[in-house]
Amino acid sequence: MNVLVINSGSSSLKYEMFEMASREVLTSGLVERIGEPGGRLRHEWRSPGGEMNRLEREVTAADHRAALGAVAAALRESGVTKEVAAIGHRIVHGGETFRVPTRVDTSVLEALRKLNHLAPLHNPANVLGVELCLEAFPYVPQVAVFDTAFHQSIPPQAHRYALPNELYSAHHVRRYGFHGTSHAYVAKRAAEYLAQPLEALNLITLHLGNGASATAIAAGRSVDTSMGMTPLEGLVMGTRCGDIDPALVFYITQATGKSPAQVEWLLNRESGLKGLCGVNDMREILRRRAAGDERARLALDIYCYRIKKYIGAYMAVLGRVDALVFTAGIGENSPVVRQKACEGLEEFGVQMDTRLNEQATGDVHEIQSARSAVQLLVVHTDEELEIAEQTMRVLGSTLPGETT
Repeated sequence: MNVLVINSGSSSLKYEMFEMASREVLTSGLVERIGEPGGRLRHEWRSPGGEMNRLEREVTAADHRAALGAVAAALRESGVTKEVAAIGHRIVHGGETFRVPTRVDTSVLEALRKLNHLAPLHNPANVLGVELCLEAFPYVPQVAVFDTAFHQSIPPQAHRYALPNELYSAHHVRRYGFHGTSHAYVAKRAAEYLAQPLEALNLITLHLGNGASATAIAAGRSVDTSMGMTPLEGLVMGTRCGDIDPALVFYITQATGKSPAQVEWLLNRESGLKGLCGVNDMREILRRRAAGDERARLALDIYCYRIKKYIGAYMAVLGRVDALVFTAGIGENSPVVRQKACEGLEEFGVQMDTRLNEQATGDVHEIQSARSAVQLLVVHTDEELEIAEQTMRVLGSTLPGETT
């Protein structure tokens, strides 16, 4: 049973197809620079003999429809289009309308369109990907999987803001959280690795990439998370500022003459690591720091300090922490960030083994010392596989060969 996963972004379209019995990746790829000159398609697929094949070529991708056409052509060339049994779509924001993964039909699609204002940088492209796939694969069942769904278990004292009640009742202003698919996946993998039921564990999961978020997980359920109604709140990120004094928005507009839209762009696209030192690539920041660049050093210090604050806060929320889990591009690949984020937490039972931290590779890797009361894990995230698995769970009773 093969599930195709579509992640349609504002200027890119990623896809991956899994053979679900083995969880093997059959094909994957990316269309970049949609709507810009120089669009490119990168496509990989596994032939019946097991060898991987690759192609990369320029494509005319004036819009997402053209990009999906290029993907469909590549799938046909590699002989896998006819094998698609289901399609799972990443949708960033489900609001309070969608609390679980949902099979797409006409009414669901219309409800999705009504949520575009909640995540205007992400949801319109996500929903367009659904619309185009329904046209291209009209007889294939399709499921919307929401970044926000995993965080629907967060209680009101954690998800409500101290704002007038009508802003929540009439406009649904609250914390929703994001990266939920990744947090759910690595929590499950950590439980499997520790040979414990997820429901028996308290975890702090740290998704550290260009976007970054922390989540407190009690007995397998999200009970707090750092991102808010939008992905801007919380940790310092590649280009997002994370937590700031909300009155700064008014001060910046008055001091600079920028419009609200320009300030929103500044906070989302020109802040974070990029705002602090001019670049948002952690590898470049670490290189500059090693060369004595003071702005790079400060950017790294601020980035890791904010992570440490959230670890401490979520220790207080959970009371008992069984494991601290690092994941995503920076979380999986930067020993320096992991070490600095945990420095000074020894009195709270967090003790890292420097050698293990430097050697962390693979799917799951332990990096705590023998004296640590808290397990420290580096877990490779796979959001696409999690979307495929959630798609199968939704459609399990209707797909051929599946039993209930």
